[in-house]
Order: sequence, then structure tokens, then C-alpha cells
Amino acid sequence: MRIPDGAAADAARSVRELFSRRVLCLPMTRIGAVAFPSSGFPCGQWHYWWQAHFLDCLIDEHLRDPSGNALSEARKLARGIWLRNGARWRNAYYDDMAWLALALQRLDEVEGRSTPRRPVRILGDALRSAHTQDLGGGVFWNTSRDFKNTPSTAPAALFFARAGESERAQELLDWLREHLFDTGSGLYLDGVRTDGSVETTLHTYNQGTVLGALIAVGGRTDLRQAGDLVRSIARGMADDDGVLPLDARGDGGLFTGILCRYLAQAVVAGIDQSASSTARNLLEATAAHIWNGRTQLDREGLLFPPPQGGAVSLSSQLQAWMTLEAERASR
Repeated sequence: MRIPDGAAADAARSVRELFSRRVLCLPMTRIGAVAFPSSGFPCGQWHYWWQAHFLDCLIDEHLRDPSGNALSEARKLARGIWLRNGARWRNAYYDDMAWLALALQRLDEVEGRSTPRRPVRILGDALRSAHTQDLGGGVFWNTSRDFKNTPSTAPAALFFARAGESERAQELLDWLREHLFDTGSGLYLDGVRTDGSVETTLHTYNQGTVLGALIAVGGRTDLRQAGDLVRSIARGMADDDGVLPLDARGDGGLFTGILCRYLAQAVVAGIDQSASSTARNLLEATAAHIWNGRTQLDREGLLFPPPQGGAVSLSSQLQAWMTLEAERASR
């Protein structure tokens, strides 16, 4: 079944209607409730990095439909994140800060800012402070500084590449390749602790951010590695129908949506034609699975797979929105 042109718009409308709230009832603020139906105050348990991806999705929506109000909602959400985070931008996790830095960096771009806004500078400085020569390089995961991993290093590399710090971005990519690239699978492992032990878990979103950073730096070797990574993702992470795995709850609900965001960039990035076609096929199969599995609520709104008993997580619905935006952008 072909995915209709309006699928991404329907996902955007549903997520906003079901999850978007004011912070403490204050005007000109937004935040995403962590579940539908929502519970807790304000808007349930705090998931800083989920909100960063909500912001990224609103920017996707604005780029697809500049005539709508997504940009205004993005500004309100940025304000709401700051307020809900205790009137500060930083937290204890460098991967969280990297995600918000990336989203705010994109907000700067669509607003046509010539210099980064203050929170982008604050978060960028935090990421620079976490990029040390302990373990030979890489970015620490959190302020405990006992673990360097792909979830922090790859989005930081992407941030620096977009900021024009290509040398730093390339250094981080080289560190990932040396320390966390698994030659057997062609994929990137999770992280390495300061005692030298390696966490070997493979996550979809880690592949996505490495892919995005490779494309953003854009050297010949980077683009070749990006093409190889796309093929490894298809070979090692998708099912027989080409559908990428979809988690239902918690942080994992975002993982494949993030990968799809950067697969869409790979389709048009100048990687080899075989890899570009593979990325497009992965996007199309995964988006179709999500769209075909949707559930219509009694009121105006949709819920997307994977199915969940009880309350539905914001993360899983942002994943669906991201994937449908990515599929449309890659056409």
C-alpha cells in the first residue's frame, strides 16, 4: 500500500493533539506529555531528550509546510523545555544535551540566524568539555565521566559538523571507527568504559547518528563509509520485509525513528546509488508498516505501532512521526 502524501501531516497533528501541553498552564509554552492518556504533574516524568526530538519533529513539519504554525510551536516548546528543566539548558547527560543542541541548531537555521542562540552556545560548550583525550578521544556519556559511547559521541560529531567544526567532528568519527566499530557486523557498538570494557549492544539510533555525521562531514572516505553503513543496517537490523525494529516504550521508542531521520539524508547525500536505493527501501518499508498499523481514536487522532497495553508512550509516537516525515522527505 502506498503511503499517502498526507501521512506525515496526520502524524504531526495527532502527536500535537494528544501529547502537547502548556507548562504549568503558562501561555507561550509547550511540552510533550510522556504518555497518552497523560498522568502526573507537570506532564509526568521528565524525559529531556524526548522533548528534543519533539522539537526536531516540529522543525520537520515546518520545512514540509512553512505556511502552518509548527515554527511558532517549536519556539514555545524550546521555552517549555527550558522552564521544565528548572530554567536551565544543561543536565547531567551529554547525549541528552547533544540532542537538544542539534534541534536548537536547526531552529537557528530555519529562523535564519547568523550566529547561534545562547542555548546552542551553552550546550556546545558542554559537549566540548566532554570531548577529552581519556580513552584516546570521544565524548563522555554523563558528568560521572566513566563511560564514552556512541550515543553521545555521534550526535556531538554531527553537531560540530553542522557548526563548521569539521576537524573536531572528523576526530570524533575516527575515534568511533577505531574503538566502537564492529568489523563483523559493519555496525557501531554502544560504548567503552574507562576500565576498557566495551558495551557491545547494537542500537538502531547509534547507526543513524554516525550516518548523519559521516554525511555532514562529507569527505570521500566518510561518504564511502556511510554507504557501507547503510548496507550493514539493511543486512543486520531489518527483517525479511525490510522493516526496521520498532520498540514500544521508554527511550527505545525513539531509536528507529532517529535512524530513519538520517536514512532520509543518506538518500540524497551523494553516497553510491546502491546504498541510496537501500536507504530508500528501508524507509519505505518501515513507514508503510507504521502507517498500515495505525489505529483511529474516537476523537481526531491516530495511534501508531508498535501496539502497547495501557498508556501509549510519547517516544513511540514521535518515532512514527519522524519516520513518516523522513519517508516523505526522501521521495
